[in-house]
Amino acid sequence: MNFLFITLFPEQIEQAANHSIIKRGMEAGLITVSCINPRDFATDKHKTVDDTPFGGGAGMVLKPEPMVCAIKAAKEKLPNGRVIAMCPGGRTLKQSVVGEYVDSKQDLIFVCGHYEGFDERIFAYVDEKLSIGDYVLTGGELPALVVMDAVARFIPGVLGKLVSAEDDSFSTGLLEYPQYTRPVEFEGMVVPEVLRNGNHAHIERYRRKEALRATYLRRPDLLGELTKNDAKLLEEIKAELAAKNEDNL
Repeated sequence: MNFLFITLFPEQIEQAANHSIIKRGMEAGLITVSCINPRDFATDKHKTVDDTPFGGGAGMVLKPEPMVCAIKAAKEKLPNGRVIAMCPGGRTLKQSVVGEYVDSKQDLIFVCGHYEGFDERIFAYVDEKLSIGDYVLTGGELPALVVMDAVARFIPGVLGKLVSAEDDSFSTGLLEYPQYTRPVEFEGMVVPEVLRNGNHAHIERYRRKEALRATYLRRPDLLGELTKNDAKLLEEIKAELAAKNEDNL
């Protein structure tokens, strides 16, 4: 899969891609990461890519000419690429959106904004707007890198074991269950016995229940419609929490 970033700061992308799982994926030939700088398409001697907004106001706005030229160059390089403008006004990134990108098998072209945003006419050349949350950052590079990281993990071979990605928080619709490793005891805290007894059915039930518990306590909005088994586990969790509250009275 190919990831292309239209960015005024390609070094930020290159540095981020030179580590950990993304780097291994690139070395294995499973993904490519490249950049196009809109300044290369500016026609004045100062390589200007922004200007003051019509109607007045603070800040600067990205000009359509160099940005659109960069998008067209990206589409020539990746004809199948999905052009995504990273901006606060886009739909919010969720695991389901990540799955959509993975399933489409399209290359991804990220248009990274800066300053006060894009000239509105630039959006005529993108496929969608995307946000990673309800806050504003100084540029679109970090959000675009977040999207690449989330998608790359599901490309076969990048993580080594795809099950690692499939079991993560949100992939199952729930937050992740707690994980433990050696030693069995650390400063008085002990790994639950169920994880040490080798009974895989009990382990699976424990992990599902703890994922439900974490989601119920921290992100109940994710629960949605439950299966019969999950509903039974959730009732157990509620009873345990109620009993604990009574003990604390």
